[in-house]
Amino acid sequence: MLEKVDLSRALTKEQAEPKLKKLQERLRILQQAALHAPIAVTLVLEGWDSAGKGTLVSKLVERLDPRGFKVRSTNAPLEEELYRPWLWRFWMKLPAYGEIVVFDRSWYGRLGVERVEKLARPDEVERAFQEINDFERALIDDGQVLVKLFLHITKKEQKKRFKKAEADFHTRWKIQPEDWRRHGQYEEYLQVYEEMLERTSTTHAPWTVVEAMDKRWALVETFSKVVDAMERRLKAIGKLPGEIRLADVVAPPPKPKPARSARAKSRAAPQQPPKKGAA
Repeated sequence: MLEKVDLSRALTKEQAEPKLKKLQERLRILQQAALHAPIAVTLVLEGWDSAGKGTLVSKLVERLDPRGFKVRSTNAPLEEELYRPWLWRFWMKLPAYGEIVVFDRSWYGRLGVERVEKLARPDEVERAFQEINDFERALIDDGQVLVKLFLHITKKEQKKRFKKAEADFHTRWKIQPEDWRRHGQYEEYLQVYEEMLERTSTTHAPWTVVEAMDKRWALVETFSKVVDAMERRLKAIGKLPGEIRLADVVAPPPKPKPARSARAKSRAAPQQPPKKGAA
């Protein structure tokens, strides 16, 4: 799958900016539609170190209502999580109905870093392929929107980005010794990712490989996939903005006008001239 990806795809600034602006606004509207539907939206971001996942997350949530989305970064499991089935900690972080959750790394760590670094037994890895497919099937059957994106760059490009980050005082903290060690294992990870994508790209939860050599292209492609998936789900349930009144989706209900007191009403009433002969 990865060897067939055209990594030469790119956009100029003039091409990307108007597209990105429209997509950001469309995603903002769709977020409100999902809130009122309500449907849950899960975005899974996987890929190489320095492929641009952090930038994508920042742009995705830039114009969204912060009350309606969460970003989940996946780290090593906590002690209490080790005493439960391994997918339990991801179940606990899924979006509620009406929410959007972005997973910056996800349950696919079991088929990636845990496999290469021997943090999971071979039988656990093999079992995880079917467990993940069943897990995602359950989410789709529940009506959830699930978008899985893998950001792909070459080994040469990864090395270039590592060096650029290390040369900048503000970003050098991002590059750790283990990042360089994994860079040296690029070919091993490539084989593992190939099998992961092949065996977990299903009809109900397909993978999209995003060409991430050009960051503008990656941004527009990511927004397009998320917007398309949300539109298809909202259309299926008859709540796609455009098929219903946008005012019902986006605008809050008007506030009732406060009742006027009797004293205020009397002050506002026009003064009548006194009648003739009145004392």
